[in-house]
Amino acid sequence: MEITRIASKPSAKGPADWFTGAVRIDPLFDANNARRAAAATVTFEPGARTAWHTHPLGQTIIITAGLGWVQREGGPVEEVRPGDVVWFEPGEKHWHGASASNGMTHIAIQENLDGKMVDWLEHVTDGEYKRP
Repeated sequence: MEITRIASKPSAKGPADWFTGAVRIDPLFDANNARRAAAATVTFEPGARTAWHTHPLGQTIIITAGLGWVQREGGPVEEVRPGDVVWFEPGEKHWHGASASNGMTHIAIQENLDGKMVDWLEHVTDGEYKRP
């Protein structure tokens, strides 16, 4: 058994190469020799979002606070709220973040495949980041 105490890992600012806007990442657990999965709590200020990206083994996000938007390539921008769980298929190009007027927090869980958990792509443009 292993207990990871709250605040045992420092918060980090979301890197500008991967995010637009103000984002804070709070690591929860890392992959290790016995576990492929890693998780973090990610907090987005209004208007903040990820860049487009994919995960080799998919990603689950659990919305814990606020109002967010998610989109897979070719699909509509969808609204998500606390308690919603979103699964992105392996290799599915997508982004997620806060709505334009409200912040959003989610827990992100993804697995490691041969040392890789995510492939970061281009930033989501202001034109792509909107809900009709």
